[in-house]
Amino acid sequence: MSLKTLLKEKGYHHIKLGYTKTNHLELVAKINDIEGNFILDTGASSTCVGLEAVGHFELMAEDSDIKAAGAGASNMLTQIAQKNRIEIKGWKKKKIDIVLFDLKHVNEALTNHKAEKVHGIIGADILKKGKAIIDYKNKSLYLK
Repeated sequence: MSLKTLLKEKGYHHIKLGYTKTNHLELVAKINDIEGNFILDTGASSTCVGLEAVGHFELMAEDSDIKAAGAGASNMLTQIAQKNRIEIKGWKKKKIDIVLFDLKHVNEALTNHKAEKVHGIIGADILKKGKAIIDYKNKSLYLK
């Protein structure tokens, strides 16, 4: 029995992943029913959206005490958008808080490598909620 068959029997949703030109896993997700491009980052504690995409996803931004760090930048000011819906290929969760911060440094790195810009990052918070299993060989994410 394949991993895909086994996990489908256990109620997991299968999500096909792609790789960016920078070798990051990428996927399409919907926030509040609006589609966007995301990097899958197991090292990011929170799911994030770039400040420039706040309008795209119709997010209600509030100031936050959280300071973001990572990908060569640290101590960045953030905002938070609370109680959002997220959907990834049929897997859905409500009441998701999303951290909002400047993703320009991430998108510059991607465009410097002729990769597509992203709206945000799917982080460990979503992966935990979905009991995620990542199959790197078959470029697949499974969420329950």
